[in-house]
Amino acid sequence: MSRGGTARESEETAAVGVRTRPPTSDSTPAAGPAHMVLLRHISVALTAAVAALGSAIFIALSYFYPRPICAPYAQYSTIQEEEEDRGKRQVLVLGLDGAGKSSVLQSLTPGRAKRSRCRPTRGFNFMSLSVPACQLNFLEIGGGEELRCYWSEYLIRTHVLVYVVDSSDRSRLPLAKSELHRLLEVQPQLPVVVLGNKQDKPDAVSVSELHEALSLGSVAEDRNLFLLGTQLAPDGTLRNSCRGLDTFQDLLLELV
Repeated sequence: MSRGGTARESEETAAVGVRTRPPTSDSTPAAGPAHMVLLRHISVALTAAVAALGSAIFIALSYFYPRPICAPYAQYSTIQEEEEDRGKRQVLVLGLDGAGKSSVLQSLTPGRAKRSRCRPTRGFNFMSLSVPACQLNFLEIGGGEELRCYWSEYLIRTHVLVYVVDSSDRSRLPLAKSELHRLLEVQPQLPVVVLGNKQDKPDAVSVSELHEALSLGSVAEDRNLFLLGTQLAPDGTLRNSCRGLDTFQDLLLELV
């Protein structure tokens, strides 16, 4: 082999060595550390977001559902209010417009002079009557169609319901019946006194006829329900027939 051939073979071997030499670590792109930094930033951002969301939920729950404060003065105030309300009884007076609710309330006021004709109640009427046993707070709500839808909302804090019916208005007895039974369904245990008012009118139905017209026989037997025929005397006092009780006021005291 000549010297020229040997030199050529050496160059080819060197060239092959250059082409087949594995890449060194210095030639690898430096992408790994950058990815780690990005993931670290994302983790920190997610942690901050979760913490902010937890704080917002805690603040919202604390606002809508506050914890009761167990303070001695707060407990004393609650007990004092209960003691003051213990001697008070609320009587809710309802009935269709023109039934005579306001006249019935005025007749219960002692020492009242001869009254004039009452106008229909457009909203509310309140009267307080102090008796030896307790204090009776009468709340009358007008019987117009625009107010009857709110009647049931006032039954919650009521001790006795007084429902006044115009015995002489025969055409509206079915409506008085439906409104009464709607109230009876809302508070099944509430004592009820139905007053068949204006018994002195020539076309008034009797107490037995009113009992049938209002379907009071369908009411549960274990419920305290009384039907009284009432009329106003010339001096403005209330006359009634009450099973063994002298006055309408005595009946209320028995029920409260």
